[in-house]
Amino acid sequence: MLKLNKTNQYEPVISKTYHRRDDGFTLIEMMVVVVVIAILAAIIYPNYQDYVRRAAAAQAQQEMQKIAEQLERFKSKNFTYQNFDLKNVYGLNSSDEIMTPIGSAGDKIKYKITIKDLSNPDLSLTASNASGFGWAIKAESTDIKNYNLLMTSEGLRCKTIDSVTYTNCTGGTVESW
Repeated sequence: MLKLNKTNQYEPVISKTYHRRDDGFTLIEMMVVVVVIAILAAIIYPNYQDYVRRAAAAQAQQEMQKIAEQLERFKSKNFTYQNFDLKNVYGLNSSDEIMTPIGSAGDKIKYKITIKDLSNPDLSLTASNASGFGWAIKAESTDIKNYNLLMTSEGLRCKTIDSVTYTNCTGGTVESW
């Protein structure tokens, strides 16, 4: 920019203010944004993992209740639980275990649900020497931070992060559900 001086000559005007170009962000601004995103991720990710664990446990509980309902229907028709077969309920290959989510394989498996004879937990209900007087459904989580679940025909419903047998839940934090 030129300015006319007292002698009617043009001379350049030197500005004492620096004009920043508005083309982008400064390094400091970018670092602040990255730090804010990192803080939000550190807060949100553990909550998301907890939500996923609770959802998987709820799905396993739902499947266990569905199986228990089918077991009671089977007993009302046959007067025993003996010869109950999960193949008839789910159309799967295994007669005494399923994986949740249903149809999952590999890393997608969240729970392994198995059914055994309550009198002799070494036997499945399809075994010829099973008593058929009671059942136990155990759901074991593939995630060590999630609950293992147990449900029996005698009304026991418990969950624990520690171990579960076909007769009870053991460990420091046992809860009913």
